[in-house]
Amino acid sequence: MTVILDRPPVTLTGDGALKTPYRPRILGVGTATSAAVYSQQEVLDAFAITDPKIRSVFANSAIDRRHLTLPEPGTDGVRAPEPQGDLLDKHKAMAVEMGAEALRACLKRAGAELSDLRHLCCVSSTGFLTPGLSALMIRELGIDRHCSRSDIVGMGCNAGLNALNVVAGWSAAHPGELAVVLCTEACSAAYAMDSSMRTAVVNSLFGDGAGAIALMSGPGDEASGTTEGPTVLKFASCIIPEAIGAMRYDWDRELDRFSFYLDPQIPYVVGAHAEIVVDRLLGDTGLRRSDIGHWLVHSGGKKVIDAVVVNLGLTRHDLRHTVGVLRDYGNVSSGSFLFSYERLLDEQVTRPGDYGVLMTMGPGSTLETALVQW
Repeated sequence: MTVILDRPPVTLTGDGALKTPYRPRILGVGTATSAAVYSQQEVLDAFAITDPKIRSVFANSAIDRRHLTLPEPGTDGVRAPEPQGDLLDKHKAMAVEMGAEALRACLKRAGAELSDLRHLCCVSSTGFLTPGLSALMIRELGIDRHCSRSDIVGMGCNAGLNALNVVAGWSAAHPGELAVVLCTEACSAAYAMDSSMRTAVVNSLFGDGAGAIALMSGPGDEASGTTEGPTVLKFASCIIPEAIGAMRYDWDRELDRFSFYLDPQIPYVVGAHAEIVVDRLLGDTGLRRSDIGHWLVHSGGKKVIDAVVVNLGLTRHDLRHTVGVLRDYGNVSSGSFLFSYERLLDEQVTRPGDYGVLMTMGPGSTLETALVQW
């Protein structure tokens, strides 16, 4: 799959951005989940949750089902919370299993083989591993030991676009060589179960999932031999320092494990800044929001989606894939936008010249965006 190209001079612009006539093109995408599927009612029943307030959080989540790997019931029929060590083991096993499936699906769609891979970037926030997932994936799949690699750990739901930004730079500097960003999130390994509203919000939202996206740089379509995927044009970010504690994954001393926290106000904080980061993304392009034909936004939750729709002046149709992914998978963290991108490709509605915006958000609090063109 590697295409040999004459490499042009590579220079840096004044702001440190890579400047090259080669732009990375997205060649393929693939997704995977864990095996078991639960409706929201089945999750409530599995943990015998009867508190009306907590049950209402699940019922009003706009989620029909999620892929989860729950602890097995004990002899008394009760599913006991797993200790942190078992959760880390679960993260390792599930992240590798789902990641391998998503990576293979992505390469198949790109018309590539594992032997073509030259850079692998793995993204996860559902556990900490050393060696990292990239090393484990290379061993598990027999990828060339000389494949360069990177790991982005702990950045949360926005991290898929942070990784894509970094790997797009690698791709521009290595034209004709295949790179993959792999987001693999075992959210079943990052839960805490008690009777508090804090854990209820989190436990009603997240699901297991992995998504992979392949890139290659070259002039025009020469890099890939395909026109299915768009060219990545630019990125823009916005961090909200005053909301740094609004989304966090830290140690819960009472539960003796890591626990995720979501501030109830975060959907409105994110929504209020969505316009700022999108205007920055489009600012020097001559494009308006109305020129964007495809919006692929992180499925962060019903209120997050509603806030983005209102603040950007979008329609429900614009975010149909974001809504659909939330309904069918829940929030699968960093890979959510790749599930939406896969659905867009399957629709076969994109046309040459169309523009798209990718958007993720997460701890920091942070919004990340990318502008692409078919």
